[in-house]
Amino acid sequence: MSIIARRPESTFSPCPEGLHHAVCVDVIDLGVLQTTWGDKHKVRVVWQIEEENPDTGKRYEARKQYNLSLHEKATLRKDLEAWRGRKFNNDELEGFDLEKLLGINCQIQIVHDITEDATIYANVQAVVPAPKNVVALLPGGYVRQKDRPNTHGNVPTDADDEVPF
Repeated sequence: MSIIARRPESTFSPCPEGLHHAVCVDVIDLGVLQTTWGDKHKVRVVWQIEEENPDTGKRYEARKQYNLSLHEKATLRKDLEAWRGRKFNNDELEGFDLEKLLGINCQIQIVHDITEDATIYANVQAVVPAPKNVVALLPGGYVRQKDRPNTHGNVPTDADDEVPF
């Protein structure tokens, strides 16, 4: 009898397009990853918007991955300066703790990209300061990735084991 593996149908509902009031709920150090331009230290910033997904009853989340760099051409620097509404000074450029972003409100512009197989990705195109005179949005029901239990269990790492196929 055959056992057939298939790609599961996605029930994921991406964050809706538009400008949304958001709160930063996580900053994740992804470590050094291989890219087209060599090895780069990457981080992911995660936001929640106020709107809830009617299918799950949970708030929509949006995320953006960055090179961990405050170089003048780095997207992280450009987005942080836009979010803060001001440029970094020389002291801040020596080292900015991204954990300071947690719980900070902003507005994020979401645009959808559709792949050839009709998968929709919600991309954070812009990050700007939160609207003035608006009640701050608090994180709701989000557990930071670093605080989640390990669901992978203990995976043996014996280098002598051969892959059976």
